[in-house]
Amino acid sequence: MDQESLAYKCPNCCADIKFSAAEQKFVCDYCLSKFTEAEMKEIAAAQEQHQAQRPPEEVSADAEFAENTSVYTCDSCGATIMADANTAATFCYYCHNPVILKGRVSGDFRPAYVLPFQIDRAQALSQFEAFCKKRWFLPKDFLSAGQQEKIVGLYVPFWVTDVDVNAEMDALGKMIRSWTSGDYHYTETREFAVARKAKVVLRGLPADGASHIDDDLMEAIEPFDYNAVKPFAMQYLSGFFAEKYDMDMQKMFPRIQQRAVQASDQLLRSSMKNYSTVSVTRSDIRVMGTKWEYMLLPVWFMTYQYGGKTYEFALNGQTSKFAGTPPLSKGKLAFACALIGILTALLVFGVGVFANVF
Repeated sequence: MDQESLAYKCPNCCADIKFSAAEQKFVCDYCLSKFTEAEMKEIAAAQEQHQAQRPPEEVSADAEFAENTSVYTCDSCGATIMADANTAATFCYYCHNPVILKGRVSGDFRPAYVLPFQIDRAQALSQFEAFCKKRWFLPKDFLSAGQQEKIVGLYVPFWVTDVDVNAEMDALGKMIRSWTSGDYHYTETREFAVARKAKVVLRGLPADGASHIDDDLMEAIEPFDYNAVKPFAMQYLSGFFAEKYDMDMQKMFPRIQQRAVQASDQLLRSSMKNYSTVSVTRSDIRVMGTKWEYMLLPVWFMTYQYGGKTYEFALNGQTSKFAGTPPLSKGKLAFACALIGILTALLVFGVGVFANVF
């Protein structure tokens, strides 16, 4: 078979993959992944095995999703919000500006799975209030009644990925021991050539597919327990909002790749802990294949505008894990600094008077 005539999808990002005569490898121009002929045969066989047509019930579910899902678009920040036909969105969860109903959404955006909320609104508000009590310098209206209305239950679109990785690492390991005998102190250093080679399988690596939501914020409220996920059904959207993904698999792959490489690197390094010191001399970690699932994960979400900046806060709707960087009230901070200055001056003055008296 003519190698250049093969037309398969990249197992990492689903872009077209082509044979490079110059490199004698199969190359993805989008994510720059490269595969040998032997690796490509395995990939081709796996892709051909999964080319069966979608069952009729999935096609029917897509049609139902498109019919019963409303889409609201924020003209200010571009966020696209999905809700069931009975839930009306009046403001953008992100920038708080009014949103406009744009009609229906394509069935292509129907998630495969959903992780239902397990933390209700009252519990979410309680968590936010507990957070506020520990911060003295929050603006007065940070959790006012009006601001509390902006706390929304949001299903965040996630690409949850199983990743196959080939990982190799060479290192110089040193075993160092010291002892004292009589008047002498001895140090013995032994050096070893250390090699690691592993096939790493990472299950359920998440990455949110909404460009408006901060990636670090979503990672901070991980993990989610996927054992509780359900096949997607419209009733789970009732009373909640959902962000429509605007980052497809191809755009998300670099982030998934980075997380997979970091996790594999840590795994190999952790297997060398029996050495006193380790110096890595070669590392070759490559993502060989990915399996993606599009699912909605539950997040109680709040944004707050202060000083021309938007502050984001998130609460895991399953575990209640909280994350966010609070704003500092300039007025409260200035008052506290002035008070400390006055107290310090009074203390210095008092010490001076005491010294003069004695």
